[in-house]
Amino acid sequence: MAGAQAEAQRRPISARDTRWAAACARWLTRSGATPNGISVTSVGFGVLAGASFWGTSQTEGVMRALLFVGAAAGIQARLLCNLFDGMVAVVAFALFAGRVGTVILFGLLSFLALREFVTLTPTRRGDHRTLFWVFFVITPLQYLIVWKEWYGMFVLLIPVYAFLFVPLRSAVAGDCTGFLERTAKIQWALMICVYCVSHAPMLLTLELPGYKGSPLALLLYMILVVQLSDVFQYVWGKTLGRHPIAPTVSPNKTWEGFIGGILTASGVGAALWWATPFLWWQSGLVSLGICFMGFAGGLVMSAIKRDRGVKDYGALIEGHGGVMDRIDSICFAAPVFFHIVRYYWGGA
Repeated sequence: MAGAQAEAQRRPISARDTRWAAACARWLTRSGATPNGISVTSVGFGVLAGASFWGTSQTEGVMRALLFVGAAAGIQARLLCNLFDGMVAVVAFALFAGRVGTVILFGLLSFLALREFVTLTPTRRGDHRTLFWVFFVITPLQYLIVWKEWYGMFVLLIPVYAFLFVPLRSAVAGDCTGFLERTAKIQWALMICVYCVSHAPMLLTLELPGYKGSPLALLLYMILVVQLSDVFQYVWGKTLGRHPIAPTVSPNKTWEGFIGGILTASGVGAALWWATPFLWWQSGLVSLGICFMGFAGGLVMSAIKRDRGVKDYGALIEGHGGVMDRIDSICFAAPVFFHIVRYYWGGA
């Protein structure tokens, strides 16, 4: 019995005894439901639910809690069909863990994404101590600064101090072979996997004059709109896609899917204006911007994978790649969304 339990623990997540998930997935498949269809339907129900609560006398706290639970439940359905889509776990955890738990979670995501990225870009012995500083000093320090809400150091630590420290530490090691290339790879990994991603939990530190909602709603809004943009781009691309945008980088990304997906997701974002400090048209424009950045993130990350000759960044989620494959669009969208909100609505 002990041997069987040990063997079960060694098996990947998707191979463990998740009978309830398998049964639900089979029922959804037999009923003709698809992951993308569930996503679109759940968002529709979320918008209707929000509109109904908007006109009631319910307290703000109750309304927000019900909307959060409804959104999480809708996205969870998509998770079930996609076998553990990582971003759903992020949303669900953020809803219940609060600010500190969310900061810790994104710190772990950055650590795992950084590990995947560095694994794809081979380093030399002279980089080992530099990488120690990157993984165990700079990355934790960035998220400690997020927790302390120290905005001034948050925007400077990695793009200034870490960018100067990394080449210095590698130079001290005395290995000059491919020095510029190796240093640039580590710097890029820090920028994408840590600096850009850390803007997501930094949203929870914003204090917006006149906005009575929770900053957690902004994080959920950003993740929901960007992830739905990916879904809608896939749906439009499969339905009408004829002209690839960059066939050598990502042949499945088409102009039809790009335009249809971004406009549809922006429409959803405009419909969710009541959960944000934006007016409806402002919400649509902000959604348009972060959807475009999400697309850019996915395209750039795909180019890196093609350069390294791999399909996925990792295999943490069997059949769905690694952490970086799940958060590539968030990497580009989160910093743009954070600074737009802070500058125009935060009184910066």
